[in-house]
Amino acid sequence: QVHLAESGGGSVSAGGSLTLSCVVSARTYCLAWFRQAPGKERERVAWKSTGNDWTIYADSVKGRFTIDHDSDKNTLYLEMTSLQPEDTGIYYCAAGDSLSRCARTEVNFWGQGTQVTVSS
Repeated sequence: QVHLAESGGGSVSAGGSLTLSCVVSARTYCLAWFRQAPGKERERVAWKSTGNDWTIYADSVKGRFTIDHDSDKNTLYLEMTSLQPEDTGIYYCAAGDSLSRCARTEVNFWGQGTQVTVSS
């Protein structure tokens, strides 16, 4: 069982920055950030293997968001810059607990989410 606890959400103006954190309770093989905007399906924003530098970003956030994992603290981060109103949503931290699952870039544990609101 993996427990994930997000923090760092809030309200910012367009063009602003926020950094989300997620404390991970156990060893994982991949970690990811997802978001869900009102009335929309949940989408993957960024994904990272914990064993190497393999990362994946959604096209909408490339060049603006950075996913990083501090293995000593077992904490996942999402640094978000140049935020836009369309980045508004609930951001979820997620984890995959097996190599086979992560090879398919799948996750099976979720945090409770943290709200990010970007005003124009």
